[in-house]
Amino acid sequence: MTAGPRAPRPRLPRISRFGSLYGKFTLFLAVMCCVVAAVLGTLVHVIVTRQTVHQARVEALQRLDSAARAYSAGDPVHHQAVLNPPGLPTQLREMALHGRRGTALGDDNGTATMWAATPAAGGVLATRLDYRHSAATIDGLDRAIIGSSTLAIGGTLLIGVFAVSRVTRRLHRTADVARRISAGDLDARVADPRSTDPSKPQDEVAAVSAALDAMAATLQGRLQSEQRFTADVAHELRTPLAGLQASADLLPPGRPTELVRDRVQALRRLTEDLLEISRLDSLTEQADLDAHQLGQLAERAVRASGLDAEVRVVRDACVVTDRRRLERVLSNLLANAHRHGRPPVTLTVDGPVVTVRDHGEGYPDYLLEHGPQRFRTQPTGSGGKGHGLGLTIAVGQARIIDAELTFANATDGGAVTVLRLPEYEDDEADTGTL
Repeated sequence: MTAGPRAPRPRLPRISRFGSLYGKFTLFLAVMCCVVAAVLGTLVHVIVTRQTVHQARVEALQRLDSAARAYSAGDPVHHQAVLNPPGLPTQLREMALHGRRGTALGDDNGTATMWAATPAAGGVLATRLDYRHSAATIDGLDRAIIGSSTLAIGGTLLIGVFAVSRVTRRLHRTADVARRISAGDLDARVADPRSTDPSKPQDEVAAVSAALDAMAATLQGRLQSEQRFTADVAHELRTPLAGLQASADLLPPGRPTELVRDRVQALRRLTEDLLEISRLDSLTEQADLDAHQLGQLAERAVRASGLDAEVRVVRDACVVTDRRRLERVLSNLLANAHRHGRPPVTLTVDGPVVTVRDHGEGYPDYLLEHGPQRFRTQPTGSGGKGHGLGLTIAVGQARIIDAELTFANATDGGAVTVLRLPEYEDDEADTGTL
């Protein structure tokens, strides 16, 4: 079985429904629509009510003037006028008794009535006007305002939500492309039509998309140039290294010869590491996956490394992995533990999880926060030397076999590296056989 490399997806903050731009805009639009509808509805209600009340007052006063002239001429009280009516509002009665005429809305046996009153010789002369039709008109207007406001708010919300959803979809697409780029897919592009087609109007989202695409293209070009440079340098160094190796083998025995051979071997290992990193960076490596017992692979990796480490198998498990690449990862972790840590070094197998721990000073803060970095070694007091490539290669090989590699420090001291592998699932054992 073979499988291509898959970069881990970065963990990003989760956007809540009401914390998103879409939710905030929808809430803002709904509140503004309600405020505008309430203000306009109130203004219309007040204006129409004032006009209706004014017309009723004018008509009531006209009737009152006609009845007052007839009453002053000695004619019987007009049929529309009443002298000292019991239903007259108290405030209007007091006003008439003090010599002023006026109008007031009131109630006459459960009927809405516009009263008009004026002082007379026998007390208070008043006329009344049926206000039920005007009140019904105002009530109907209020219902129409509420209904039309509801329809207007709903229509505005639908149009606004549709418009902002188009913008948020473009923003989400841009964010998805940014996540893919951060995960290692440097070929990902937004390719927003507004940023690629000059005939279409440009907006802020198109500007952000174009900037992200330009950044991705520049980053891809620089990384590819760096990868080519690394690979070319490593390839070019192999030929002179072979000559140095042959020359070192011809030197007479002695301490200087041992030092030269040691340095040549170190340079050769560095060259091989650079070549391996260039292959990992190219994302063309394929894993030869198969089912293996993790405990046996761990013991074999320790023996092959030739390093002193205790192997503890708490619970063995069958994992799906590439044996050669897994041994490479474990050997690099063991070598890093011996180079930068202190013994005892333990390798523990607990199910599909392998833990490598030493008892040194632990990983530095930059490595725990950003991960291994090339040509940056761990500043330990043990005088360990290196180029920072071992852990970088381990991370790259772990990615190819779909394993997760994490770095931490133990509470009682020492570096702890945890490798989680995909466990083998036997379909026949899960489904059963008849």
